[in-house]
Amino acid sequence: MNHSFEEIRSAAIDLLARRETAPYDLNQYEHLLLAVSDVFQRREGGAPRQGHFSTAQATLSNHDRELFLEVFWALFREGVITLGMNDSNRQFPFFRVTEFGQRLIAHQQAYFFHDVSSYDALIRSEVPQIDSITLLYLKEAMQSFRTGCVLASTVMLGVATEHTFLLLLEKIERNATHAPTFTNVGQQRTILQKANKFKNILDQEIRSLSADIKEDLDTHFAGILSIIRTFRNQAGHPTGKIIDREQAYVLLQLFIPYCKKMYQLMTFYG
Repeated sequence: MNHSFEEIRSAAIDLLARRETAPYDLNQYEHLLLAVSDVFQRREGGAPRQGHFSTAQATLSNHDRELFLEVFWALFREGVITLGMNDSNRQFPFFRVTEFGQRLIAHQQAYFFHDVSSYDALIRSEVPQIDSITLLYLKEAMQSFRTGCVLASTVMLGVATEHTFLLLLEKIERNATHAPTFTNVGQQRTILQKANKFKNILDQEIRSLSADIKEDLDTHFAGILSIIRTFRNQAGHPTGKIIDREQAYVLLQLFIPYCKKMYQLMTFYG
């Protein structure tokens, strides 16, 4: 049977992370291909493979073998793997997992994701009520990250971050009880001015907030908003400053607790 790009990618990631066992050392293109085939056999209840390379190749359809080629080079572009076994053998078909890839697939981040679908699923699980427009920009940010367009990813993430904050302000403006308290926020011209004014007022209202909102409020609201905006401004203007992949990956992670905090505030002030 044929499998999707994401199914093949997921199997490859599980193998590289050693969540799935492989019959060969995963240091060559063909070995990873055969190991992915083994994973699908086990998961789908197929008979154990008999023989070695020639019979192994037949277990994946031509469709899946072509998609695996795309998956392999996608992992290379994203910095998860690099070519060569070591410095003495730097050539394809040998490969190895990069330091960045090792940290990513070992789940050393607070929130783990490796593609658009896993990021989408993670966001939805943490913030089920997330706005569809925000999600559109987040998925664009993740897709840009995957293809190596780090600056574009950072700009799209900044848009999603500011959009979430503006949704909170709109929610408060529609609430007759709380709107008067935050009137001055809407009078500010820029997002930065609005955020600063909002935070000043929020500090005065801190005693009325619930315990879950107060927990890490400074970090998950003002702190993360400031960090993402700074990188977004650097990426969105011709400053010449380069943002590396690890920084971009961290920013994608930071958005999640920020977004959760924003929706906690929306619920409170709604």
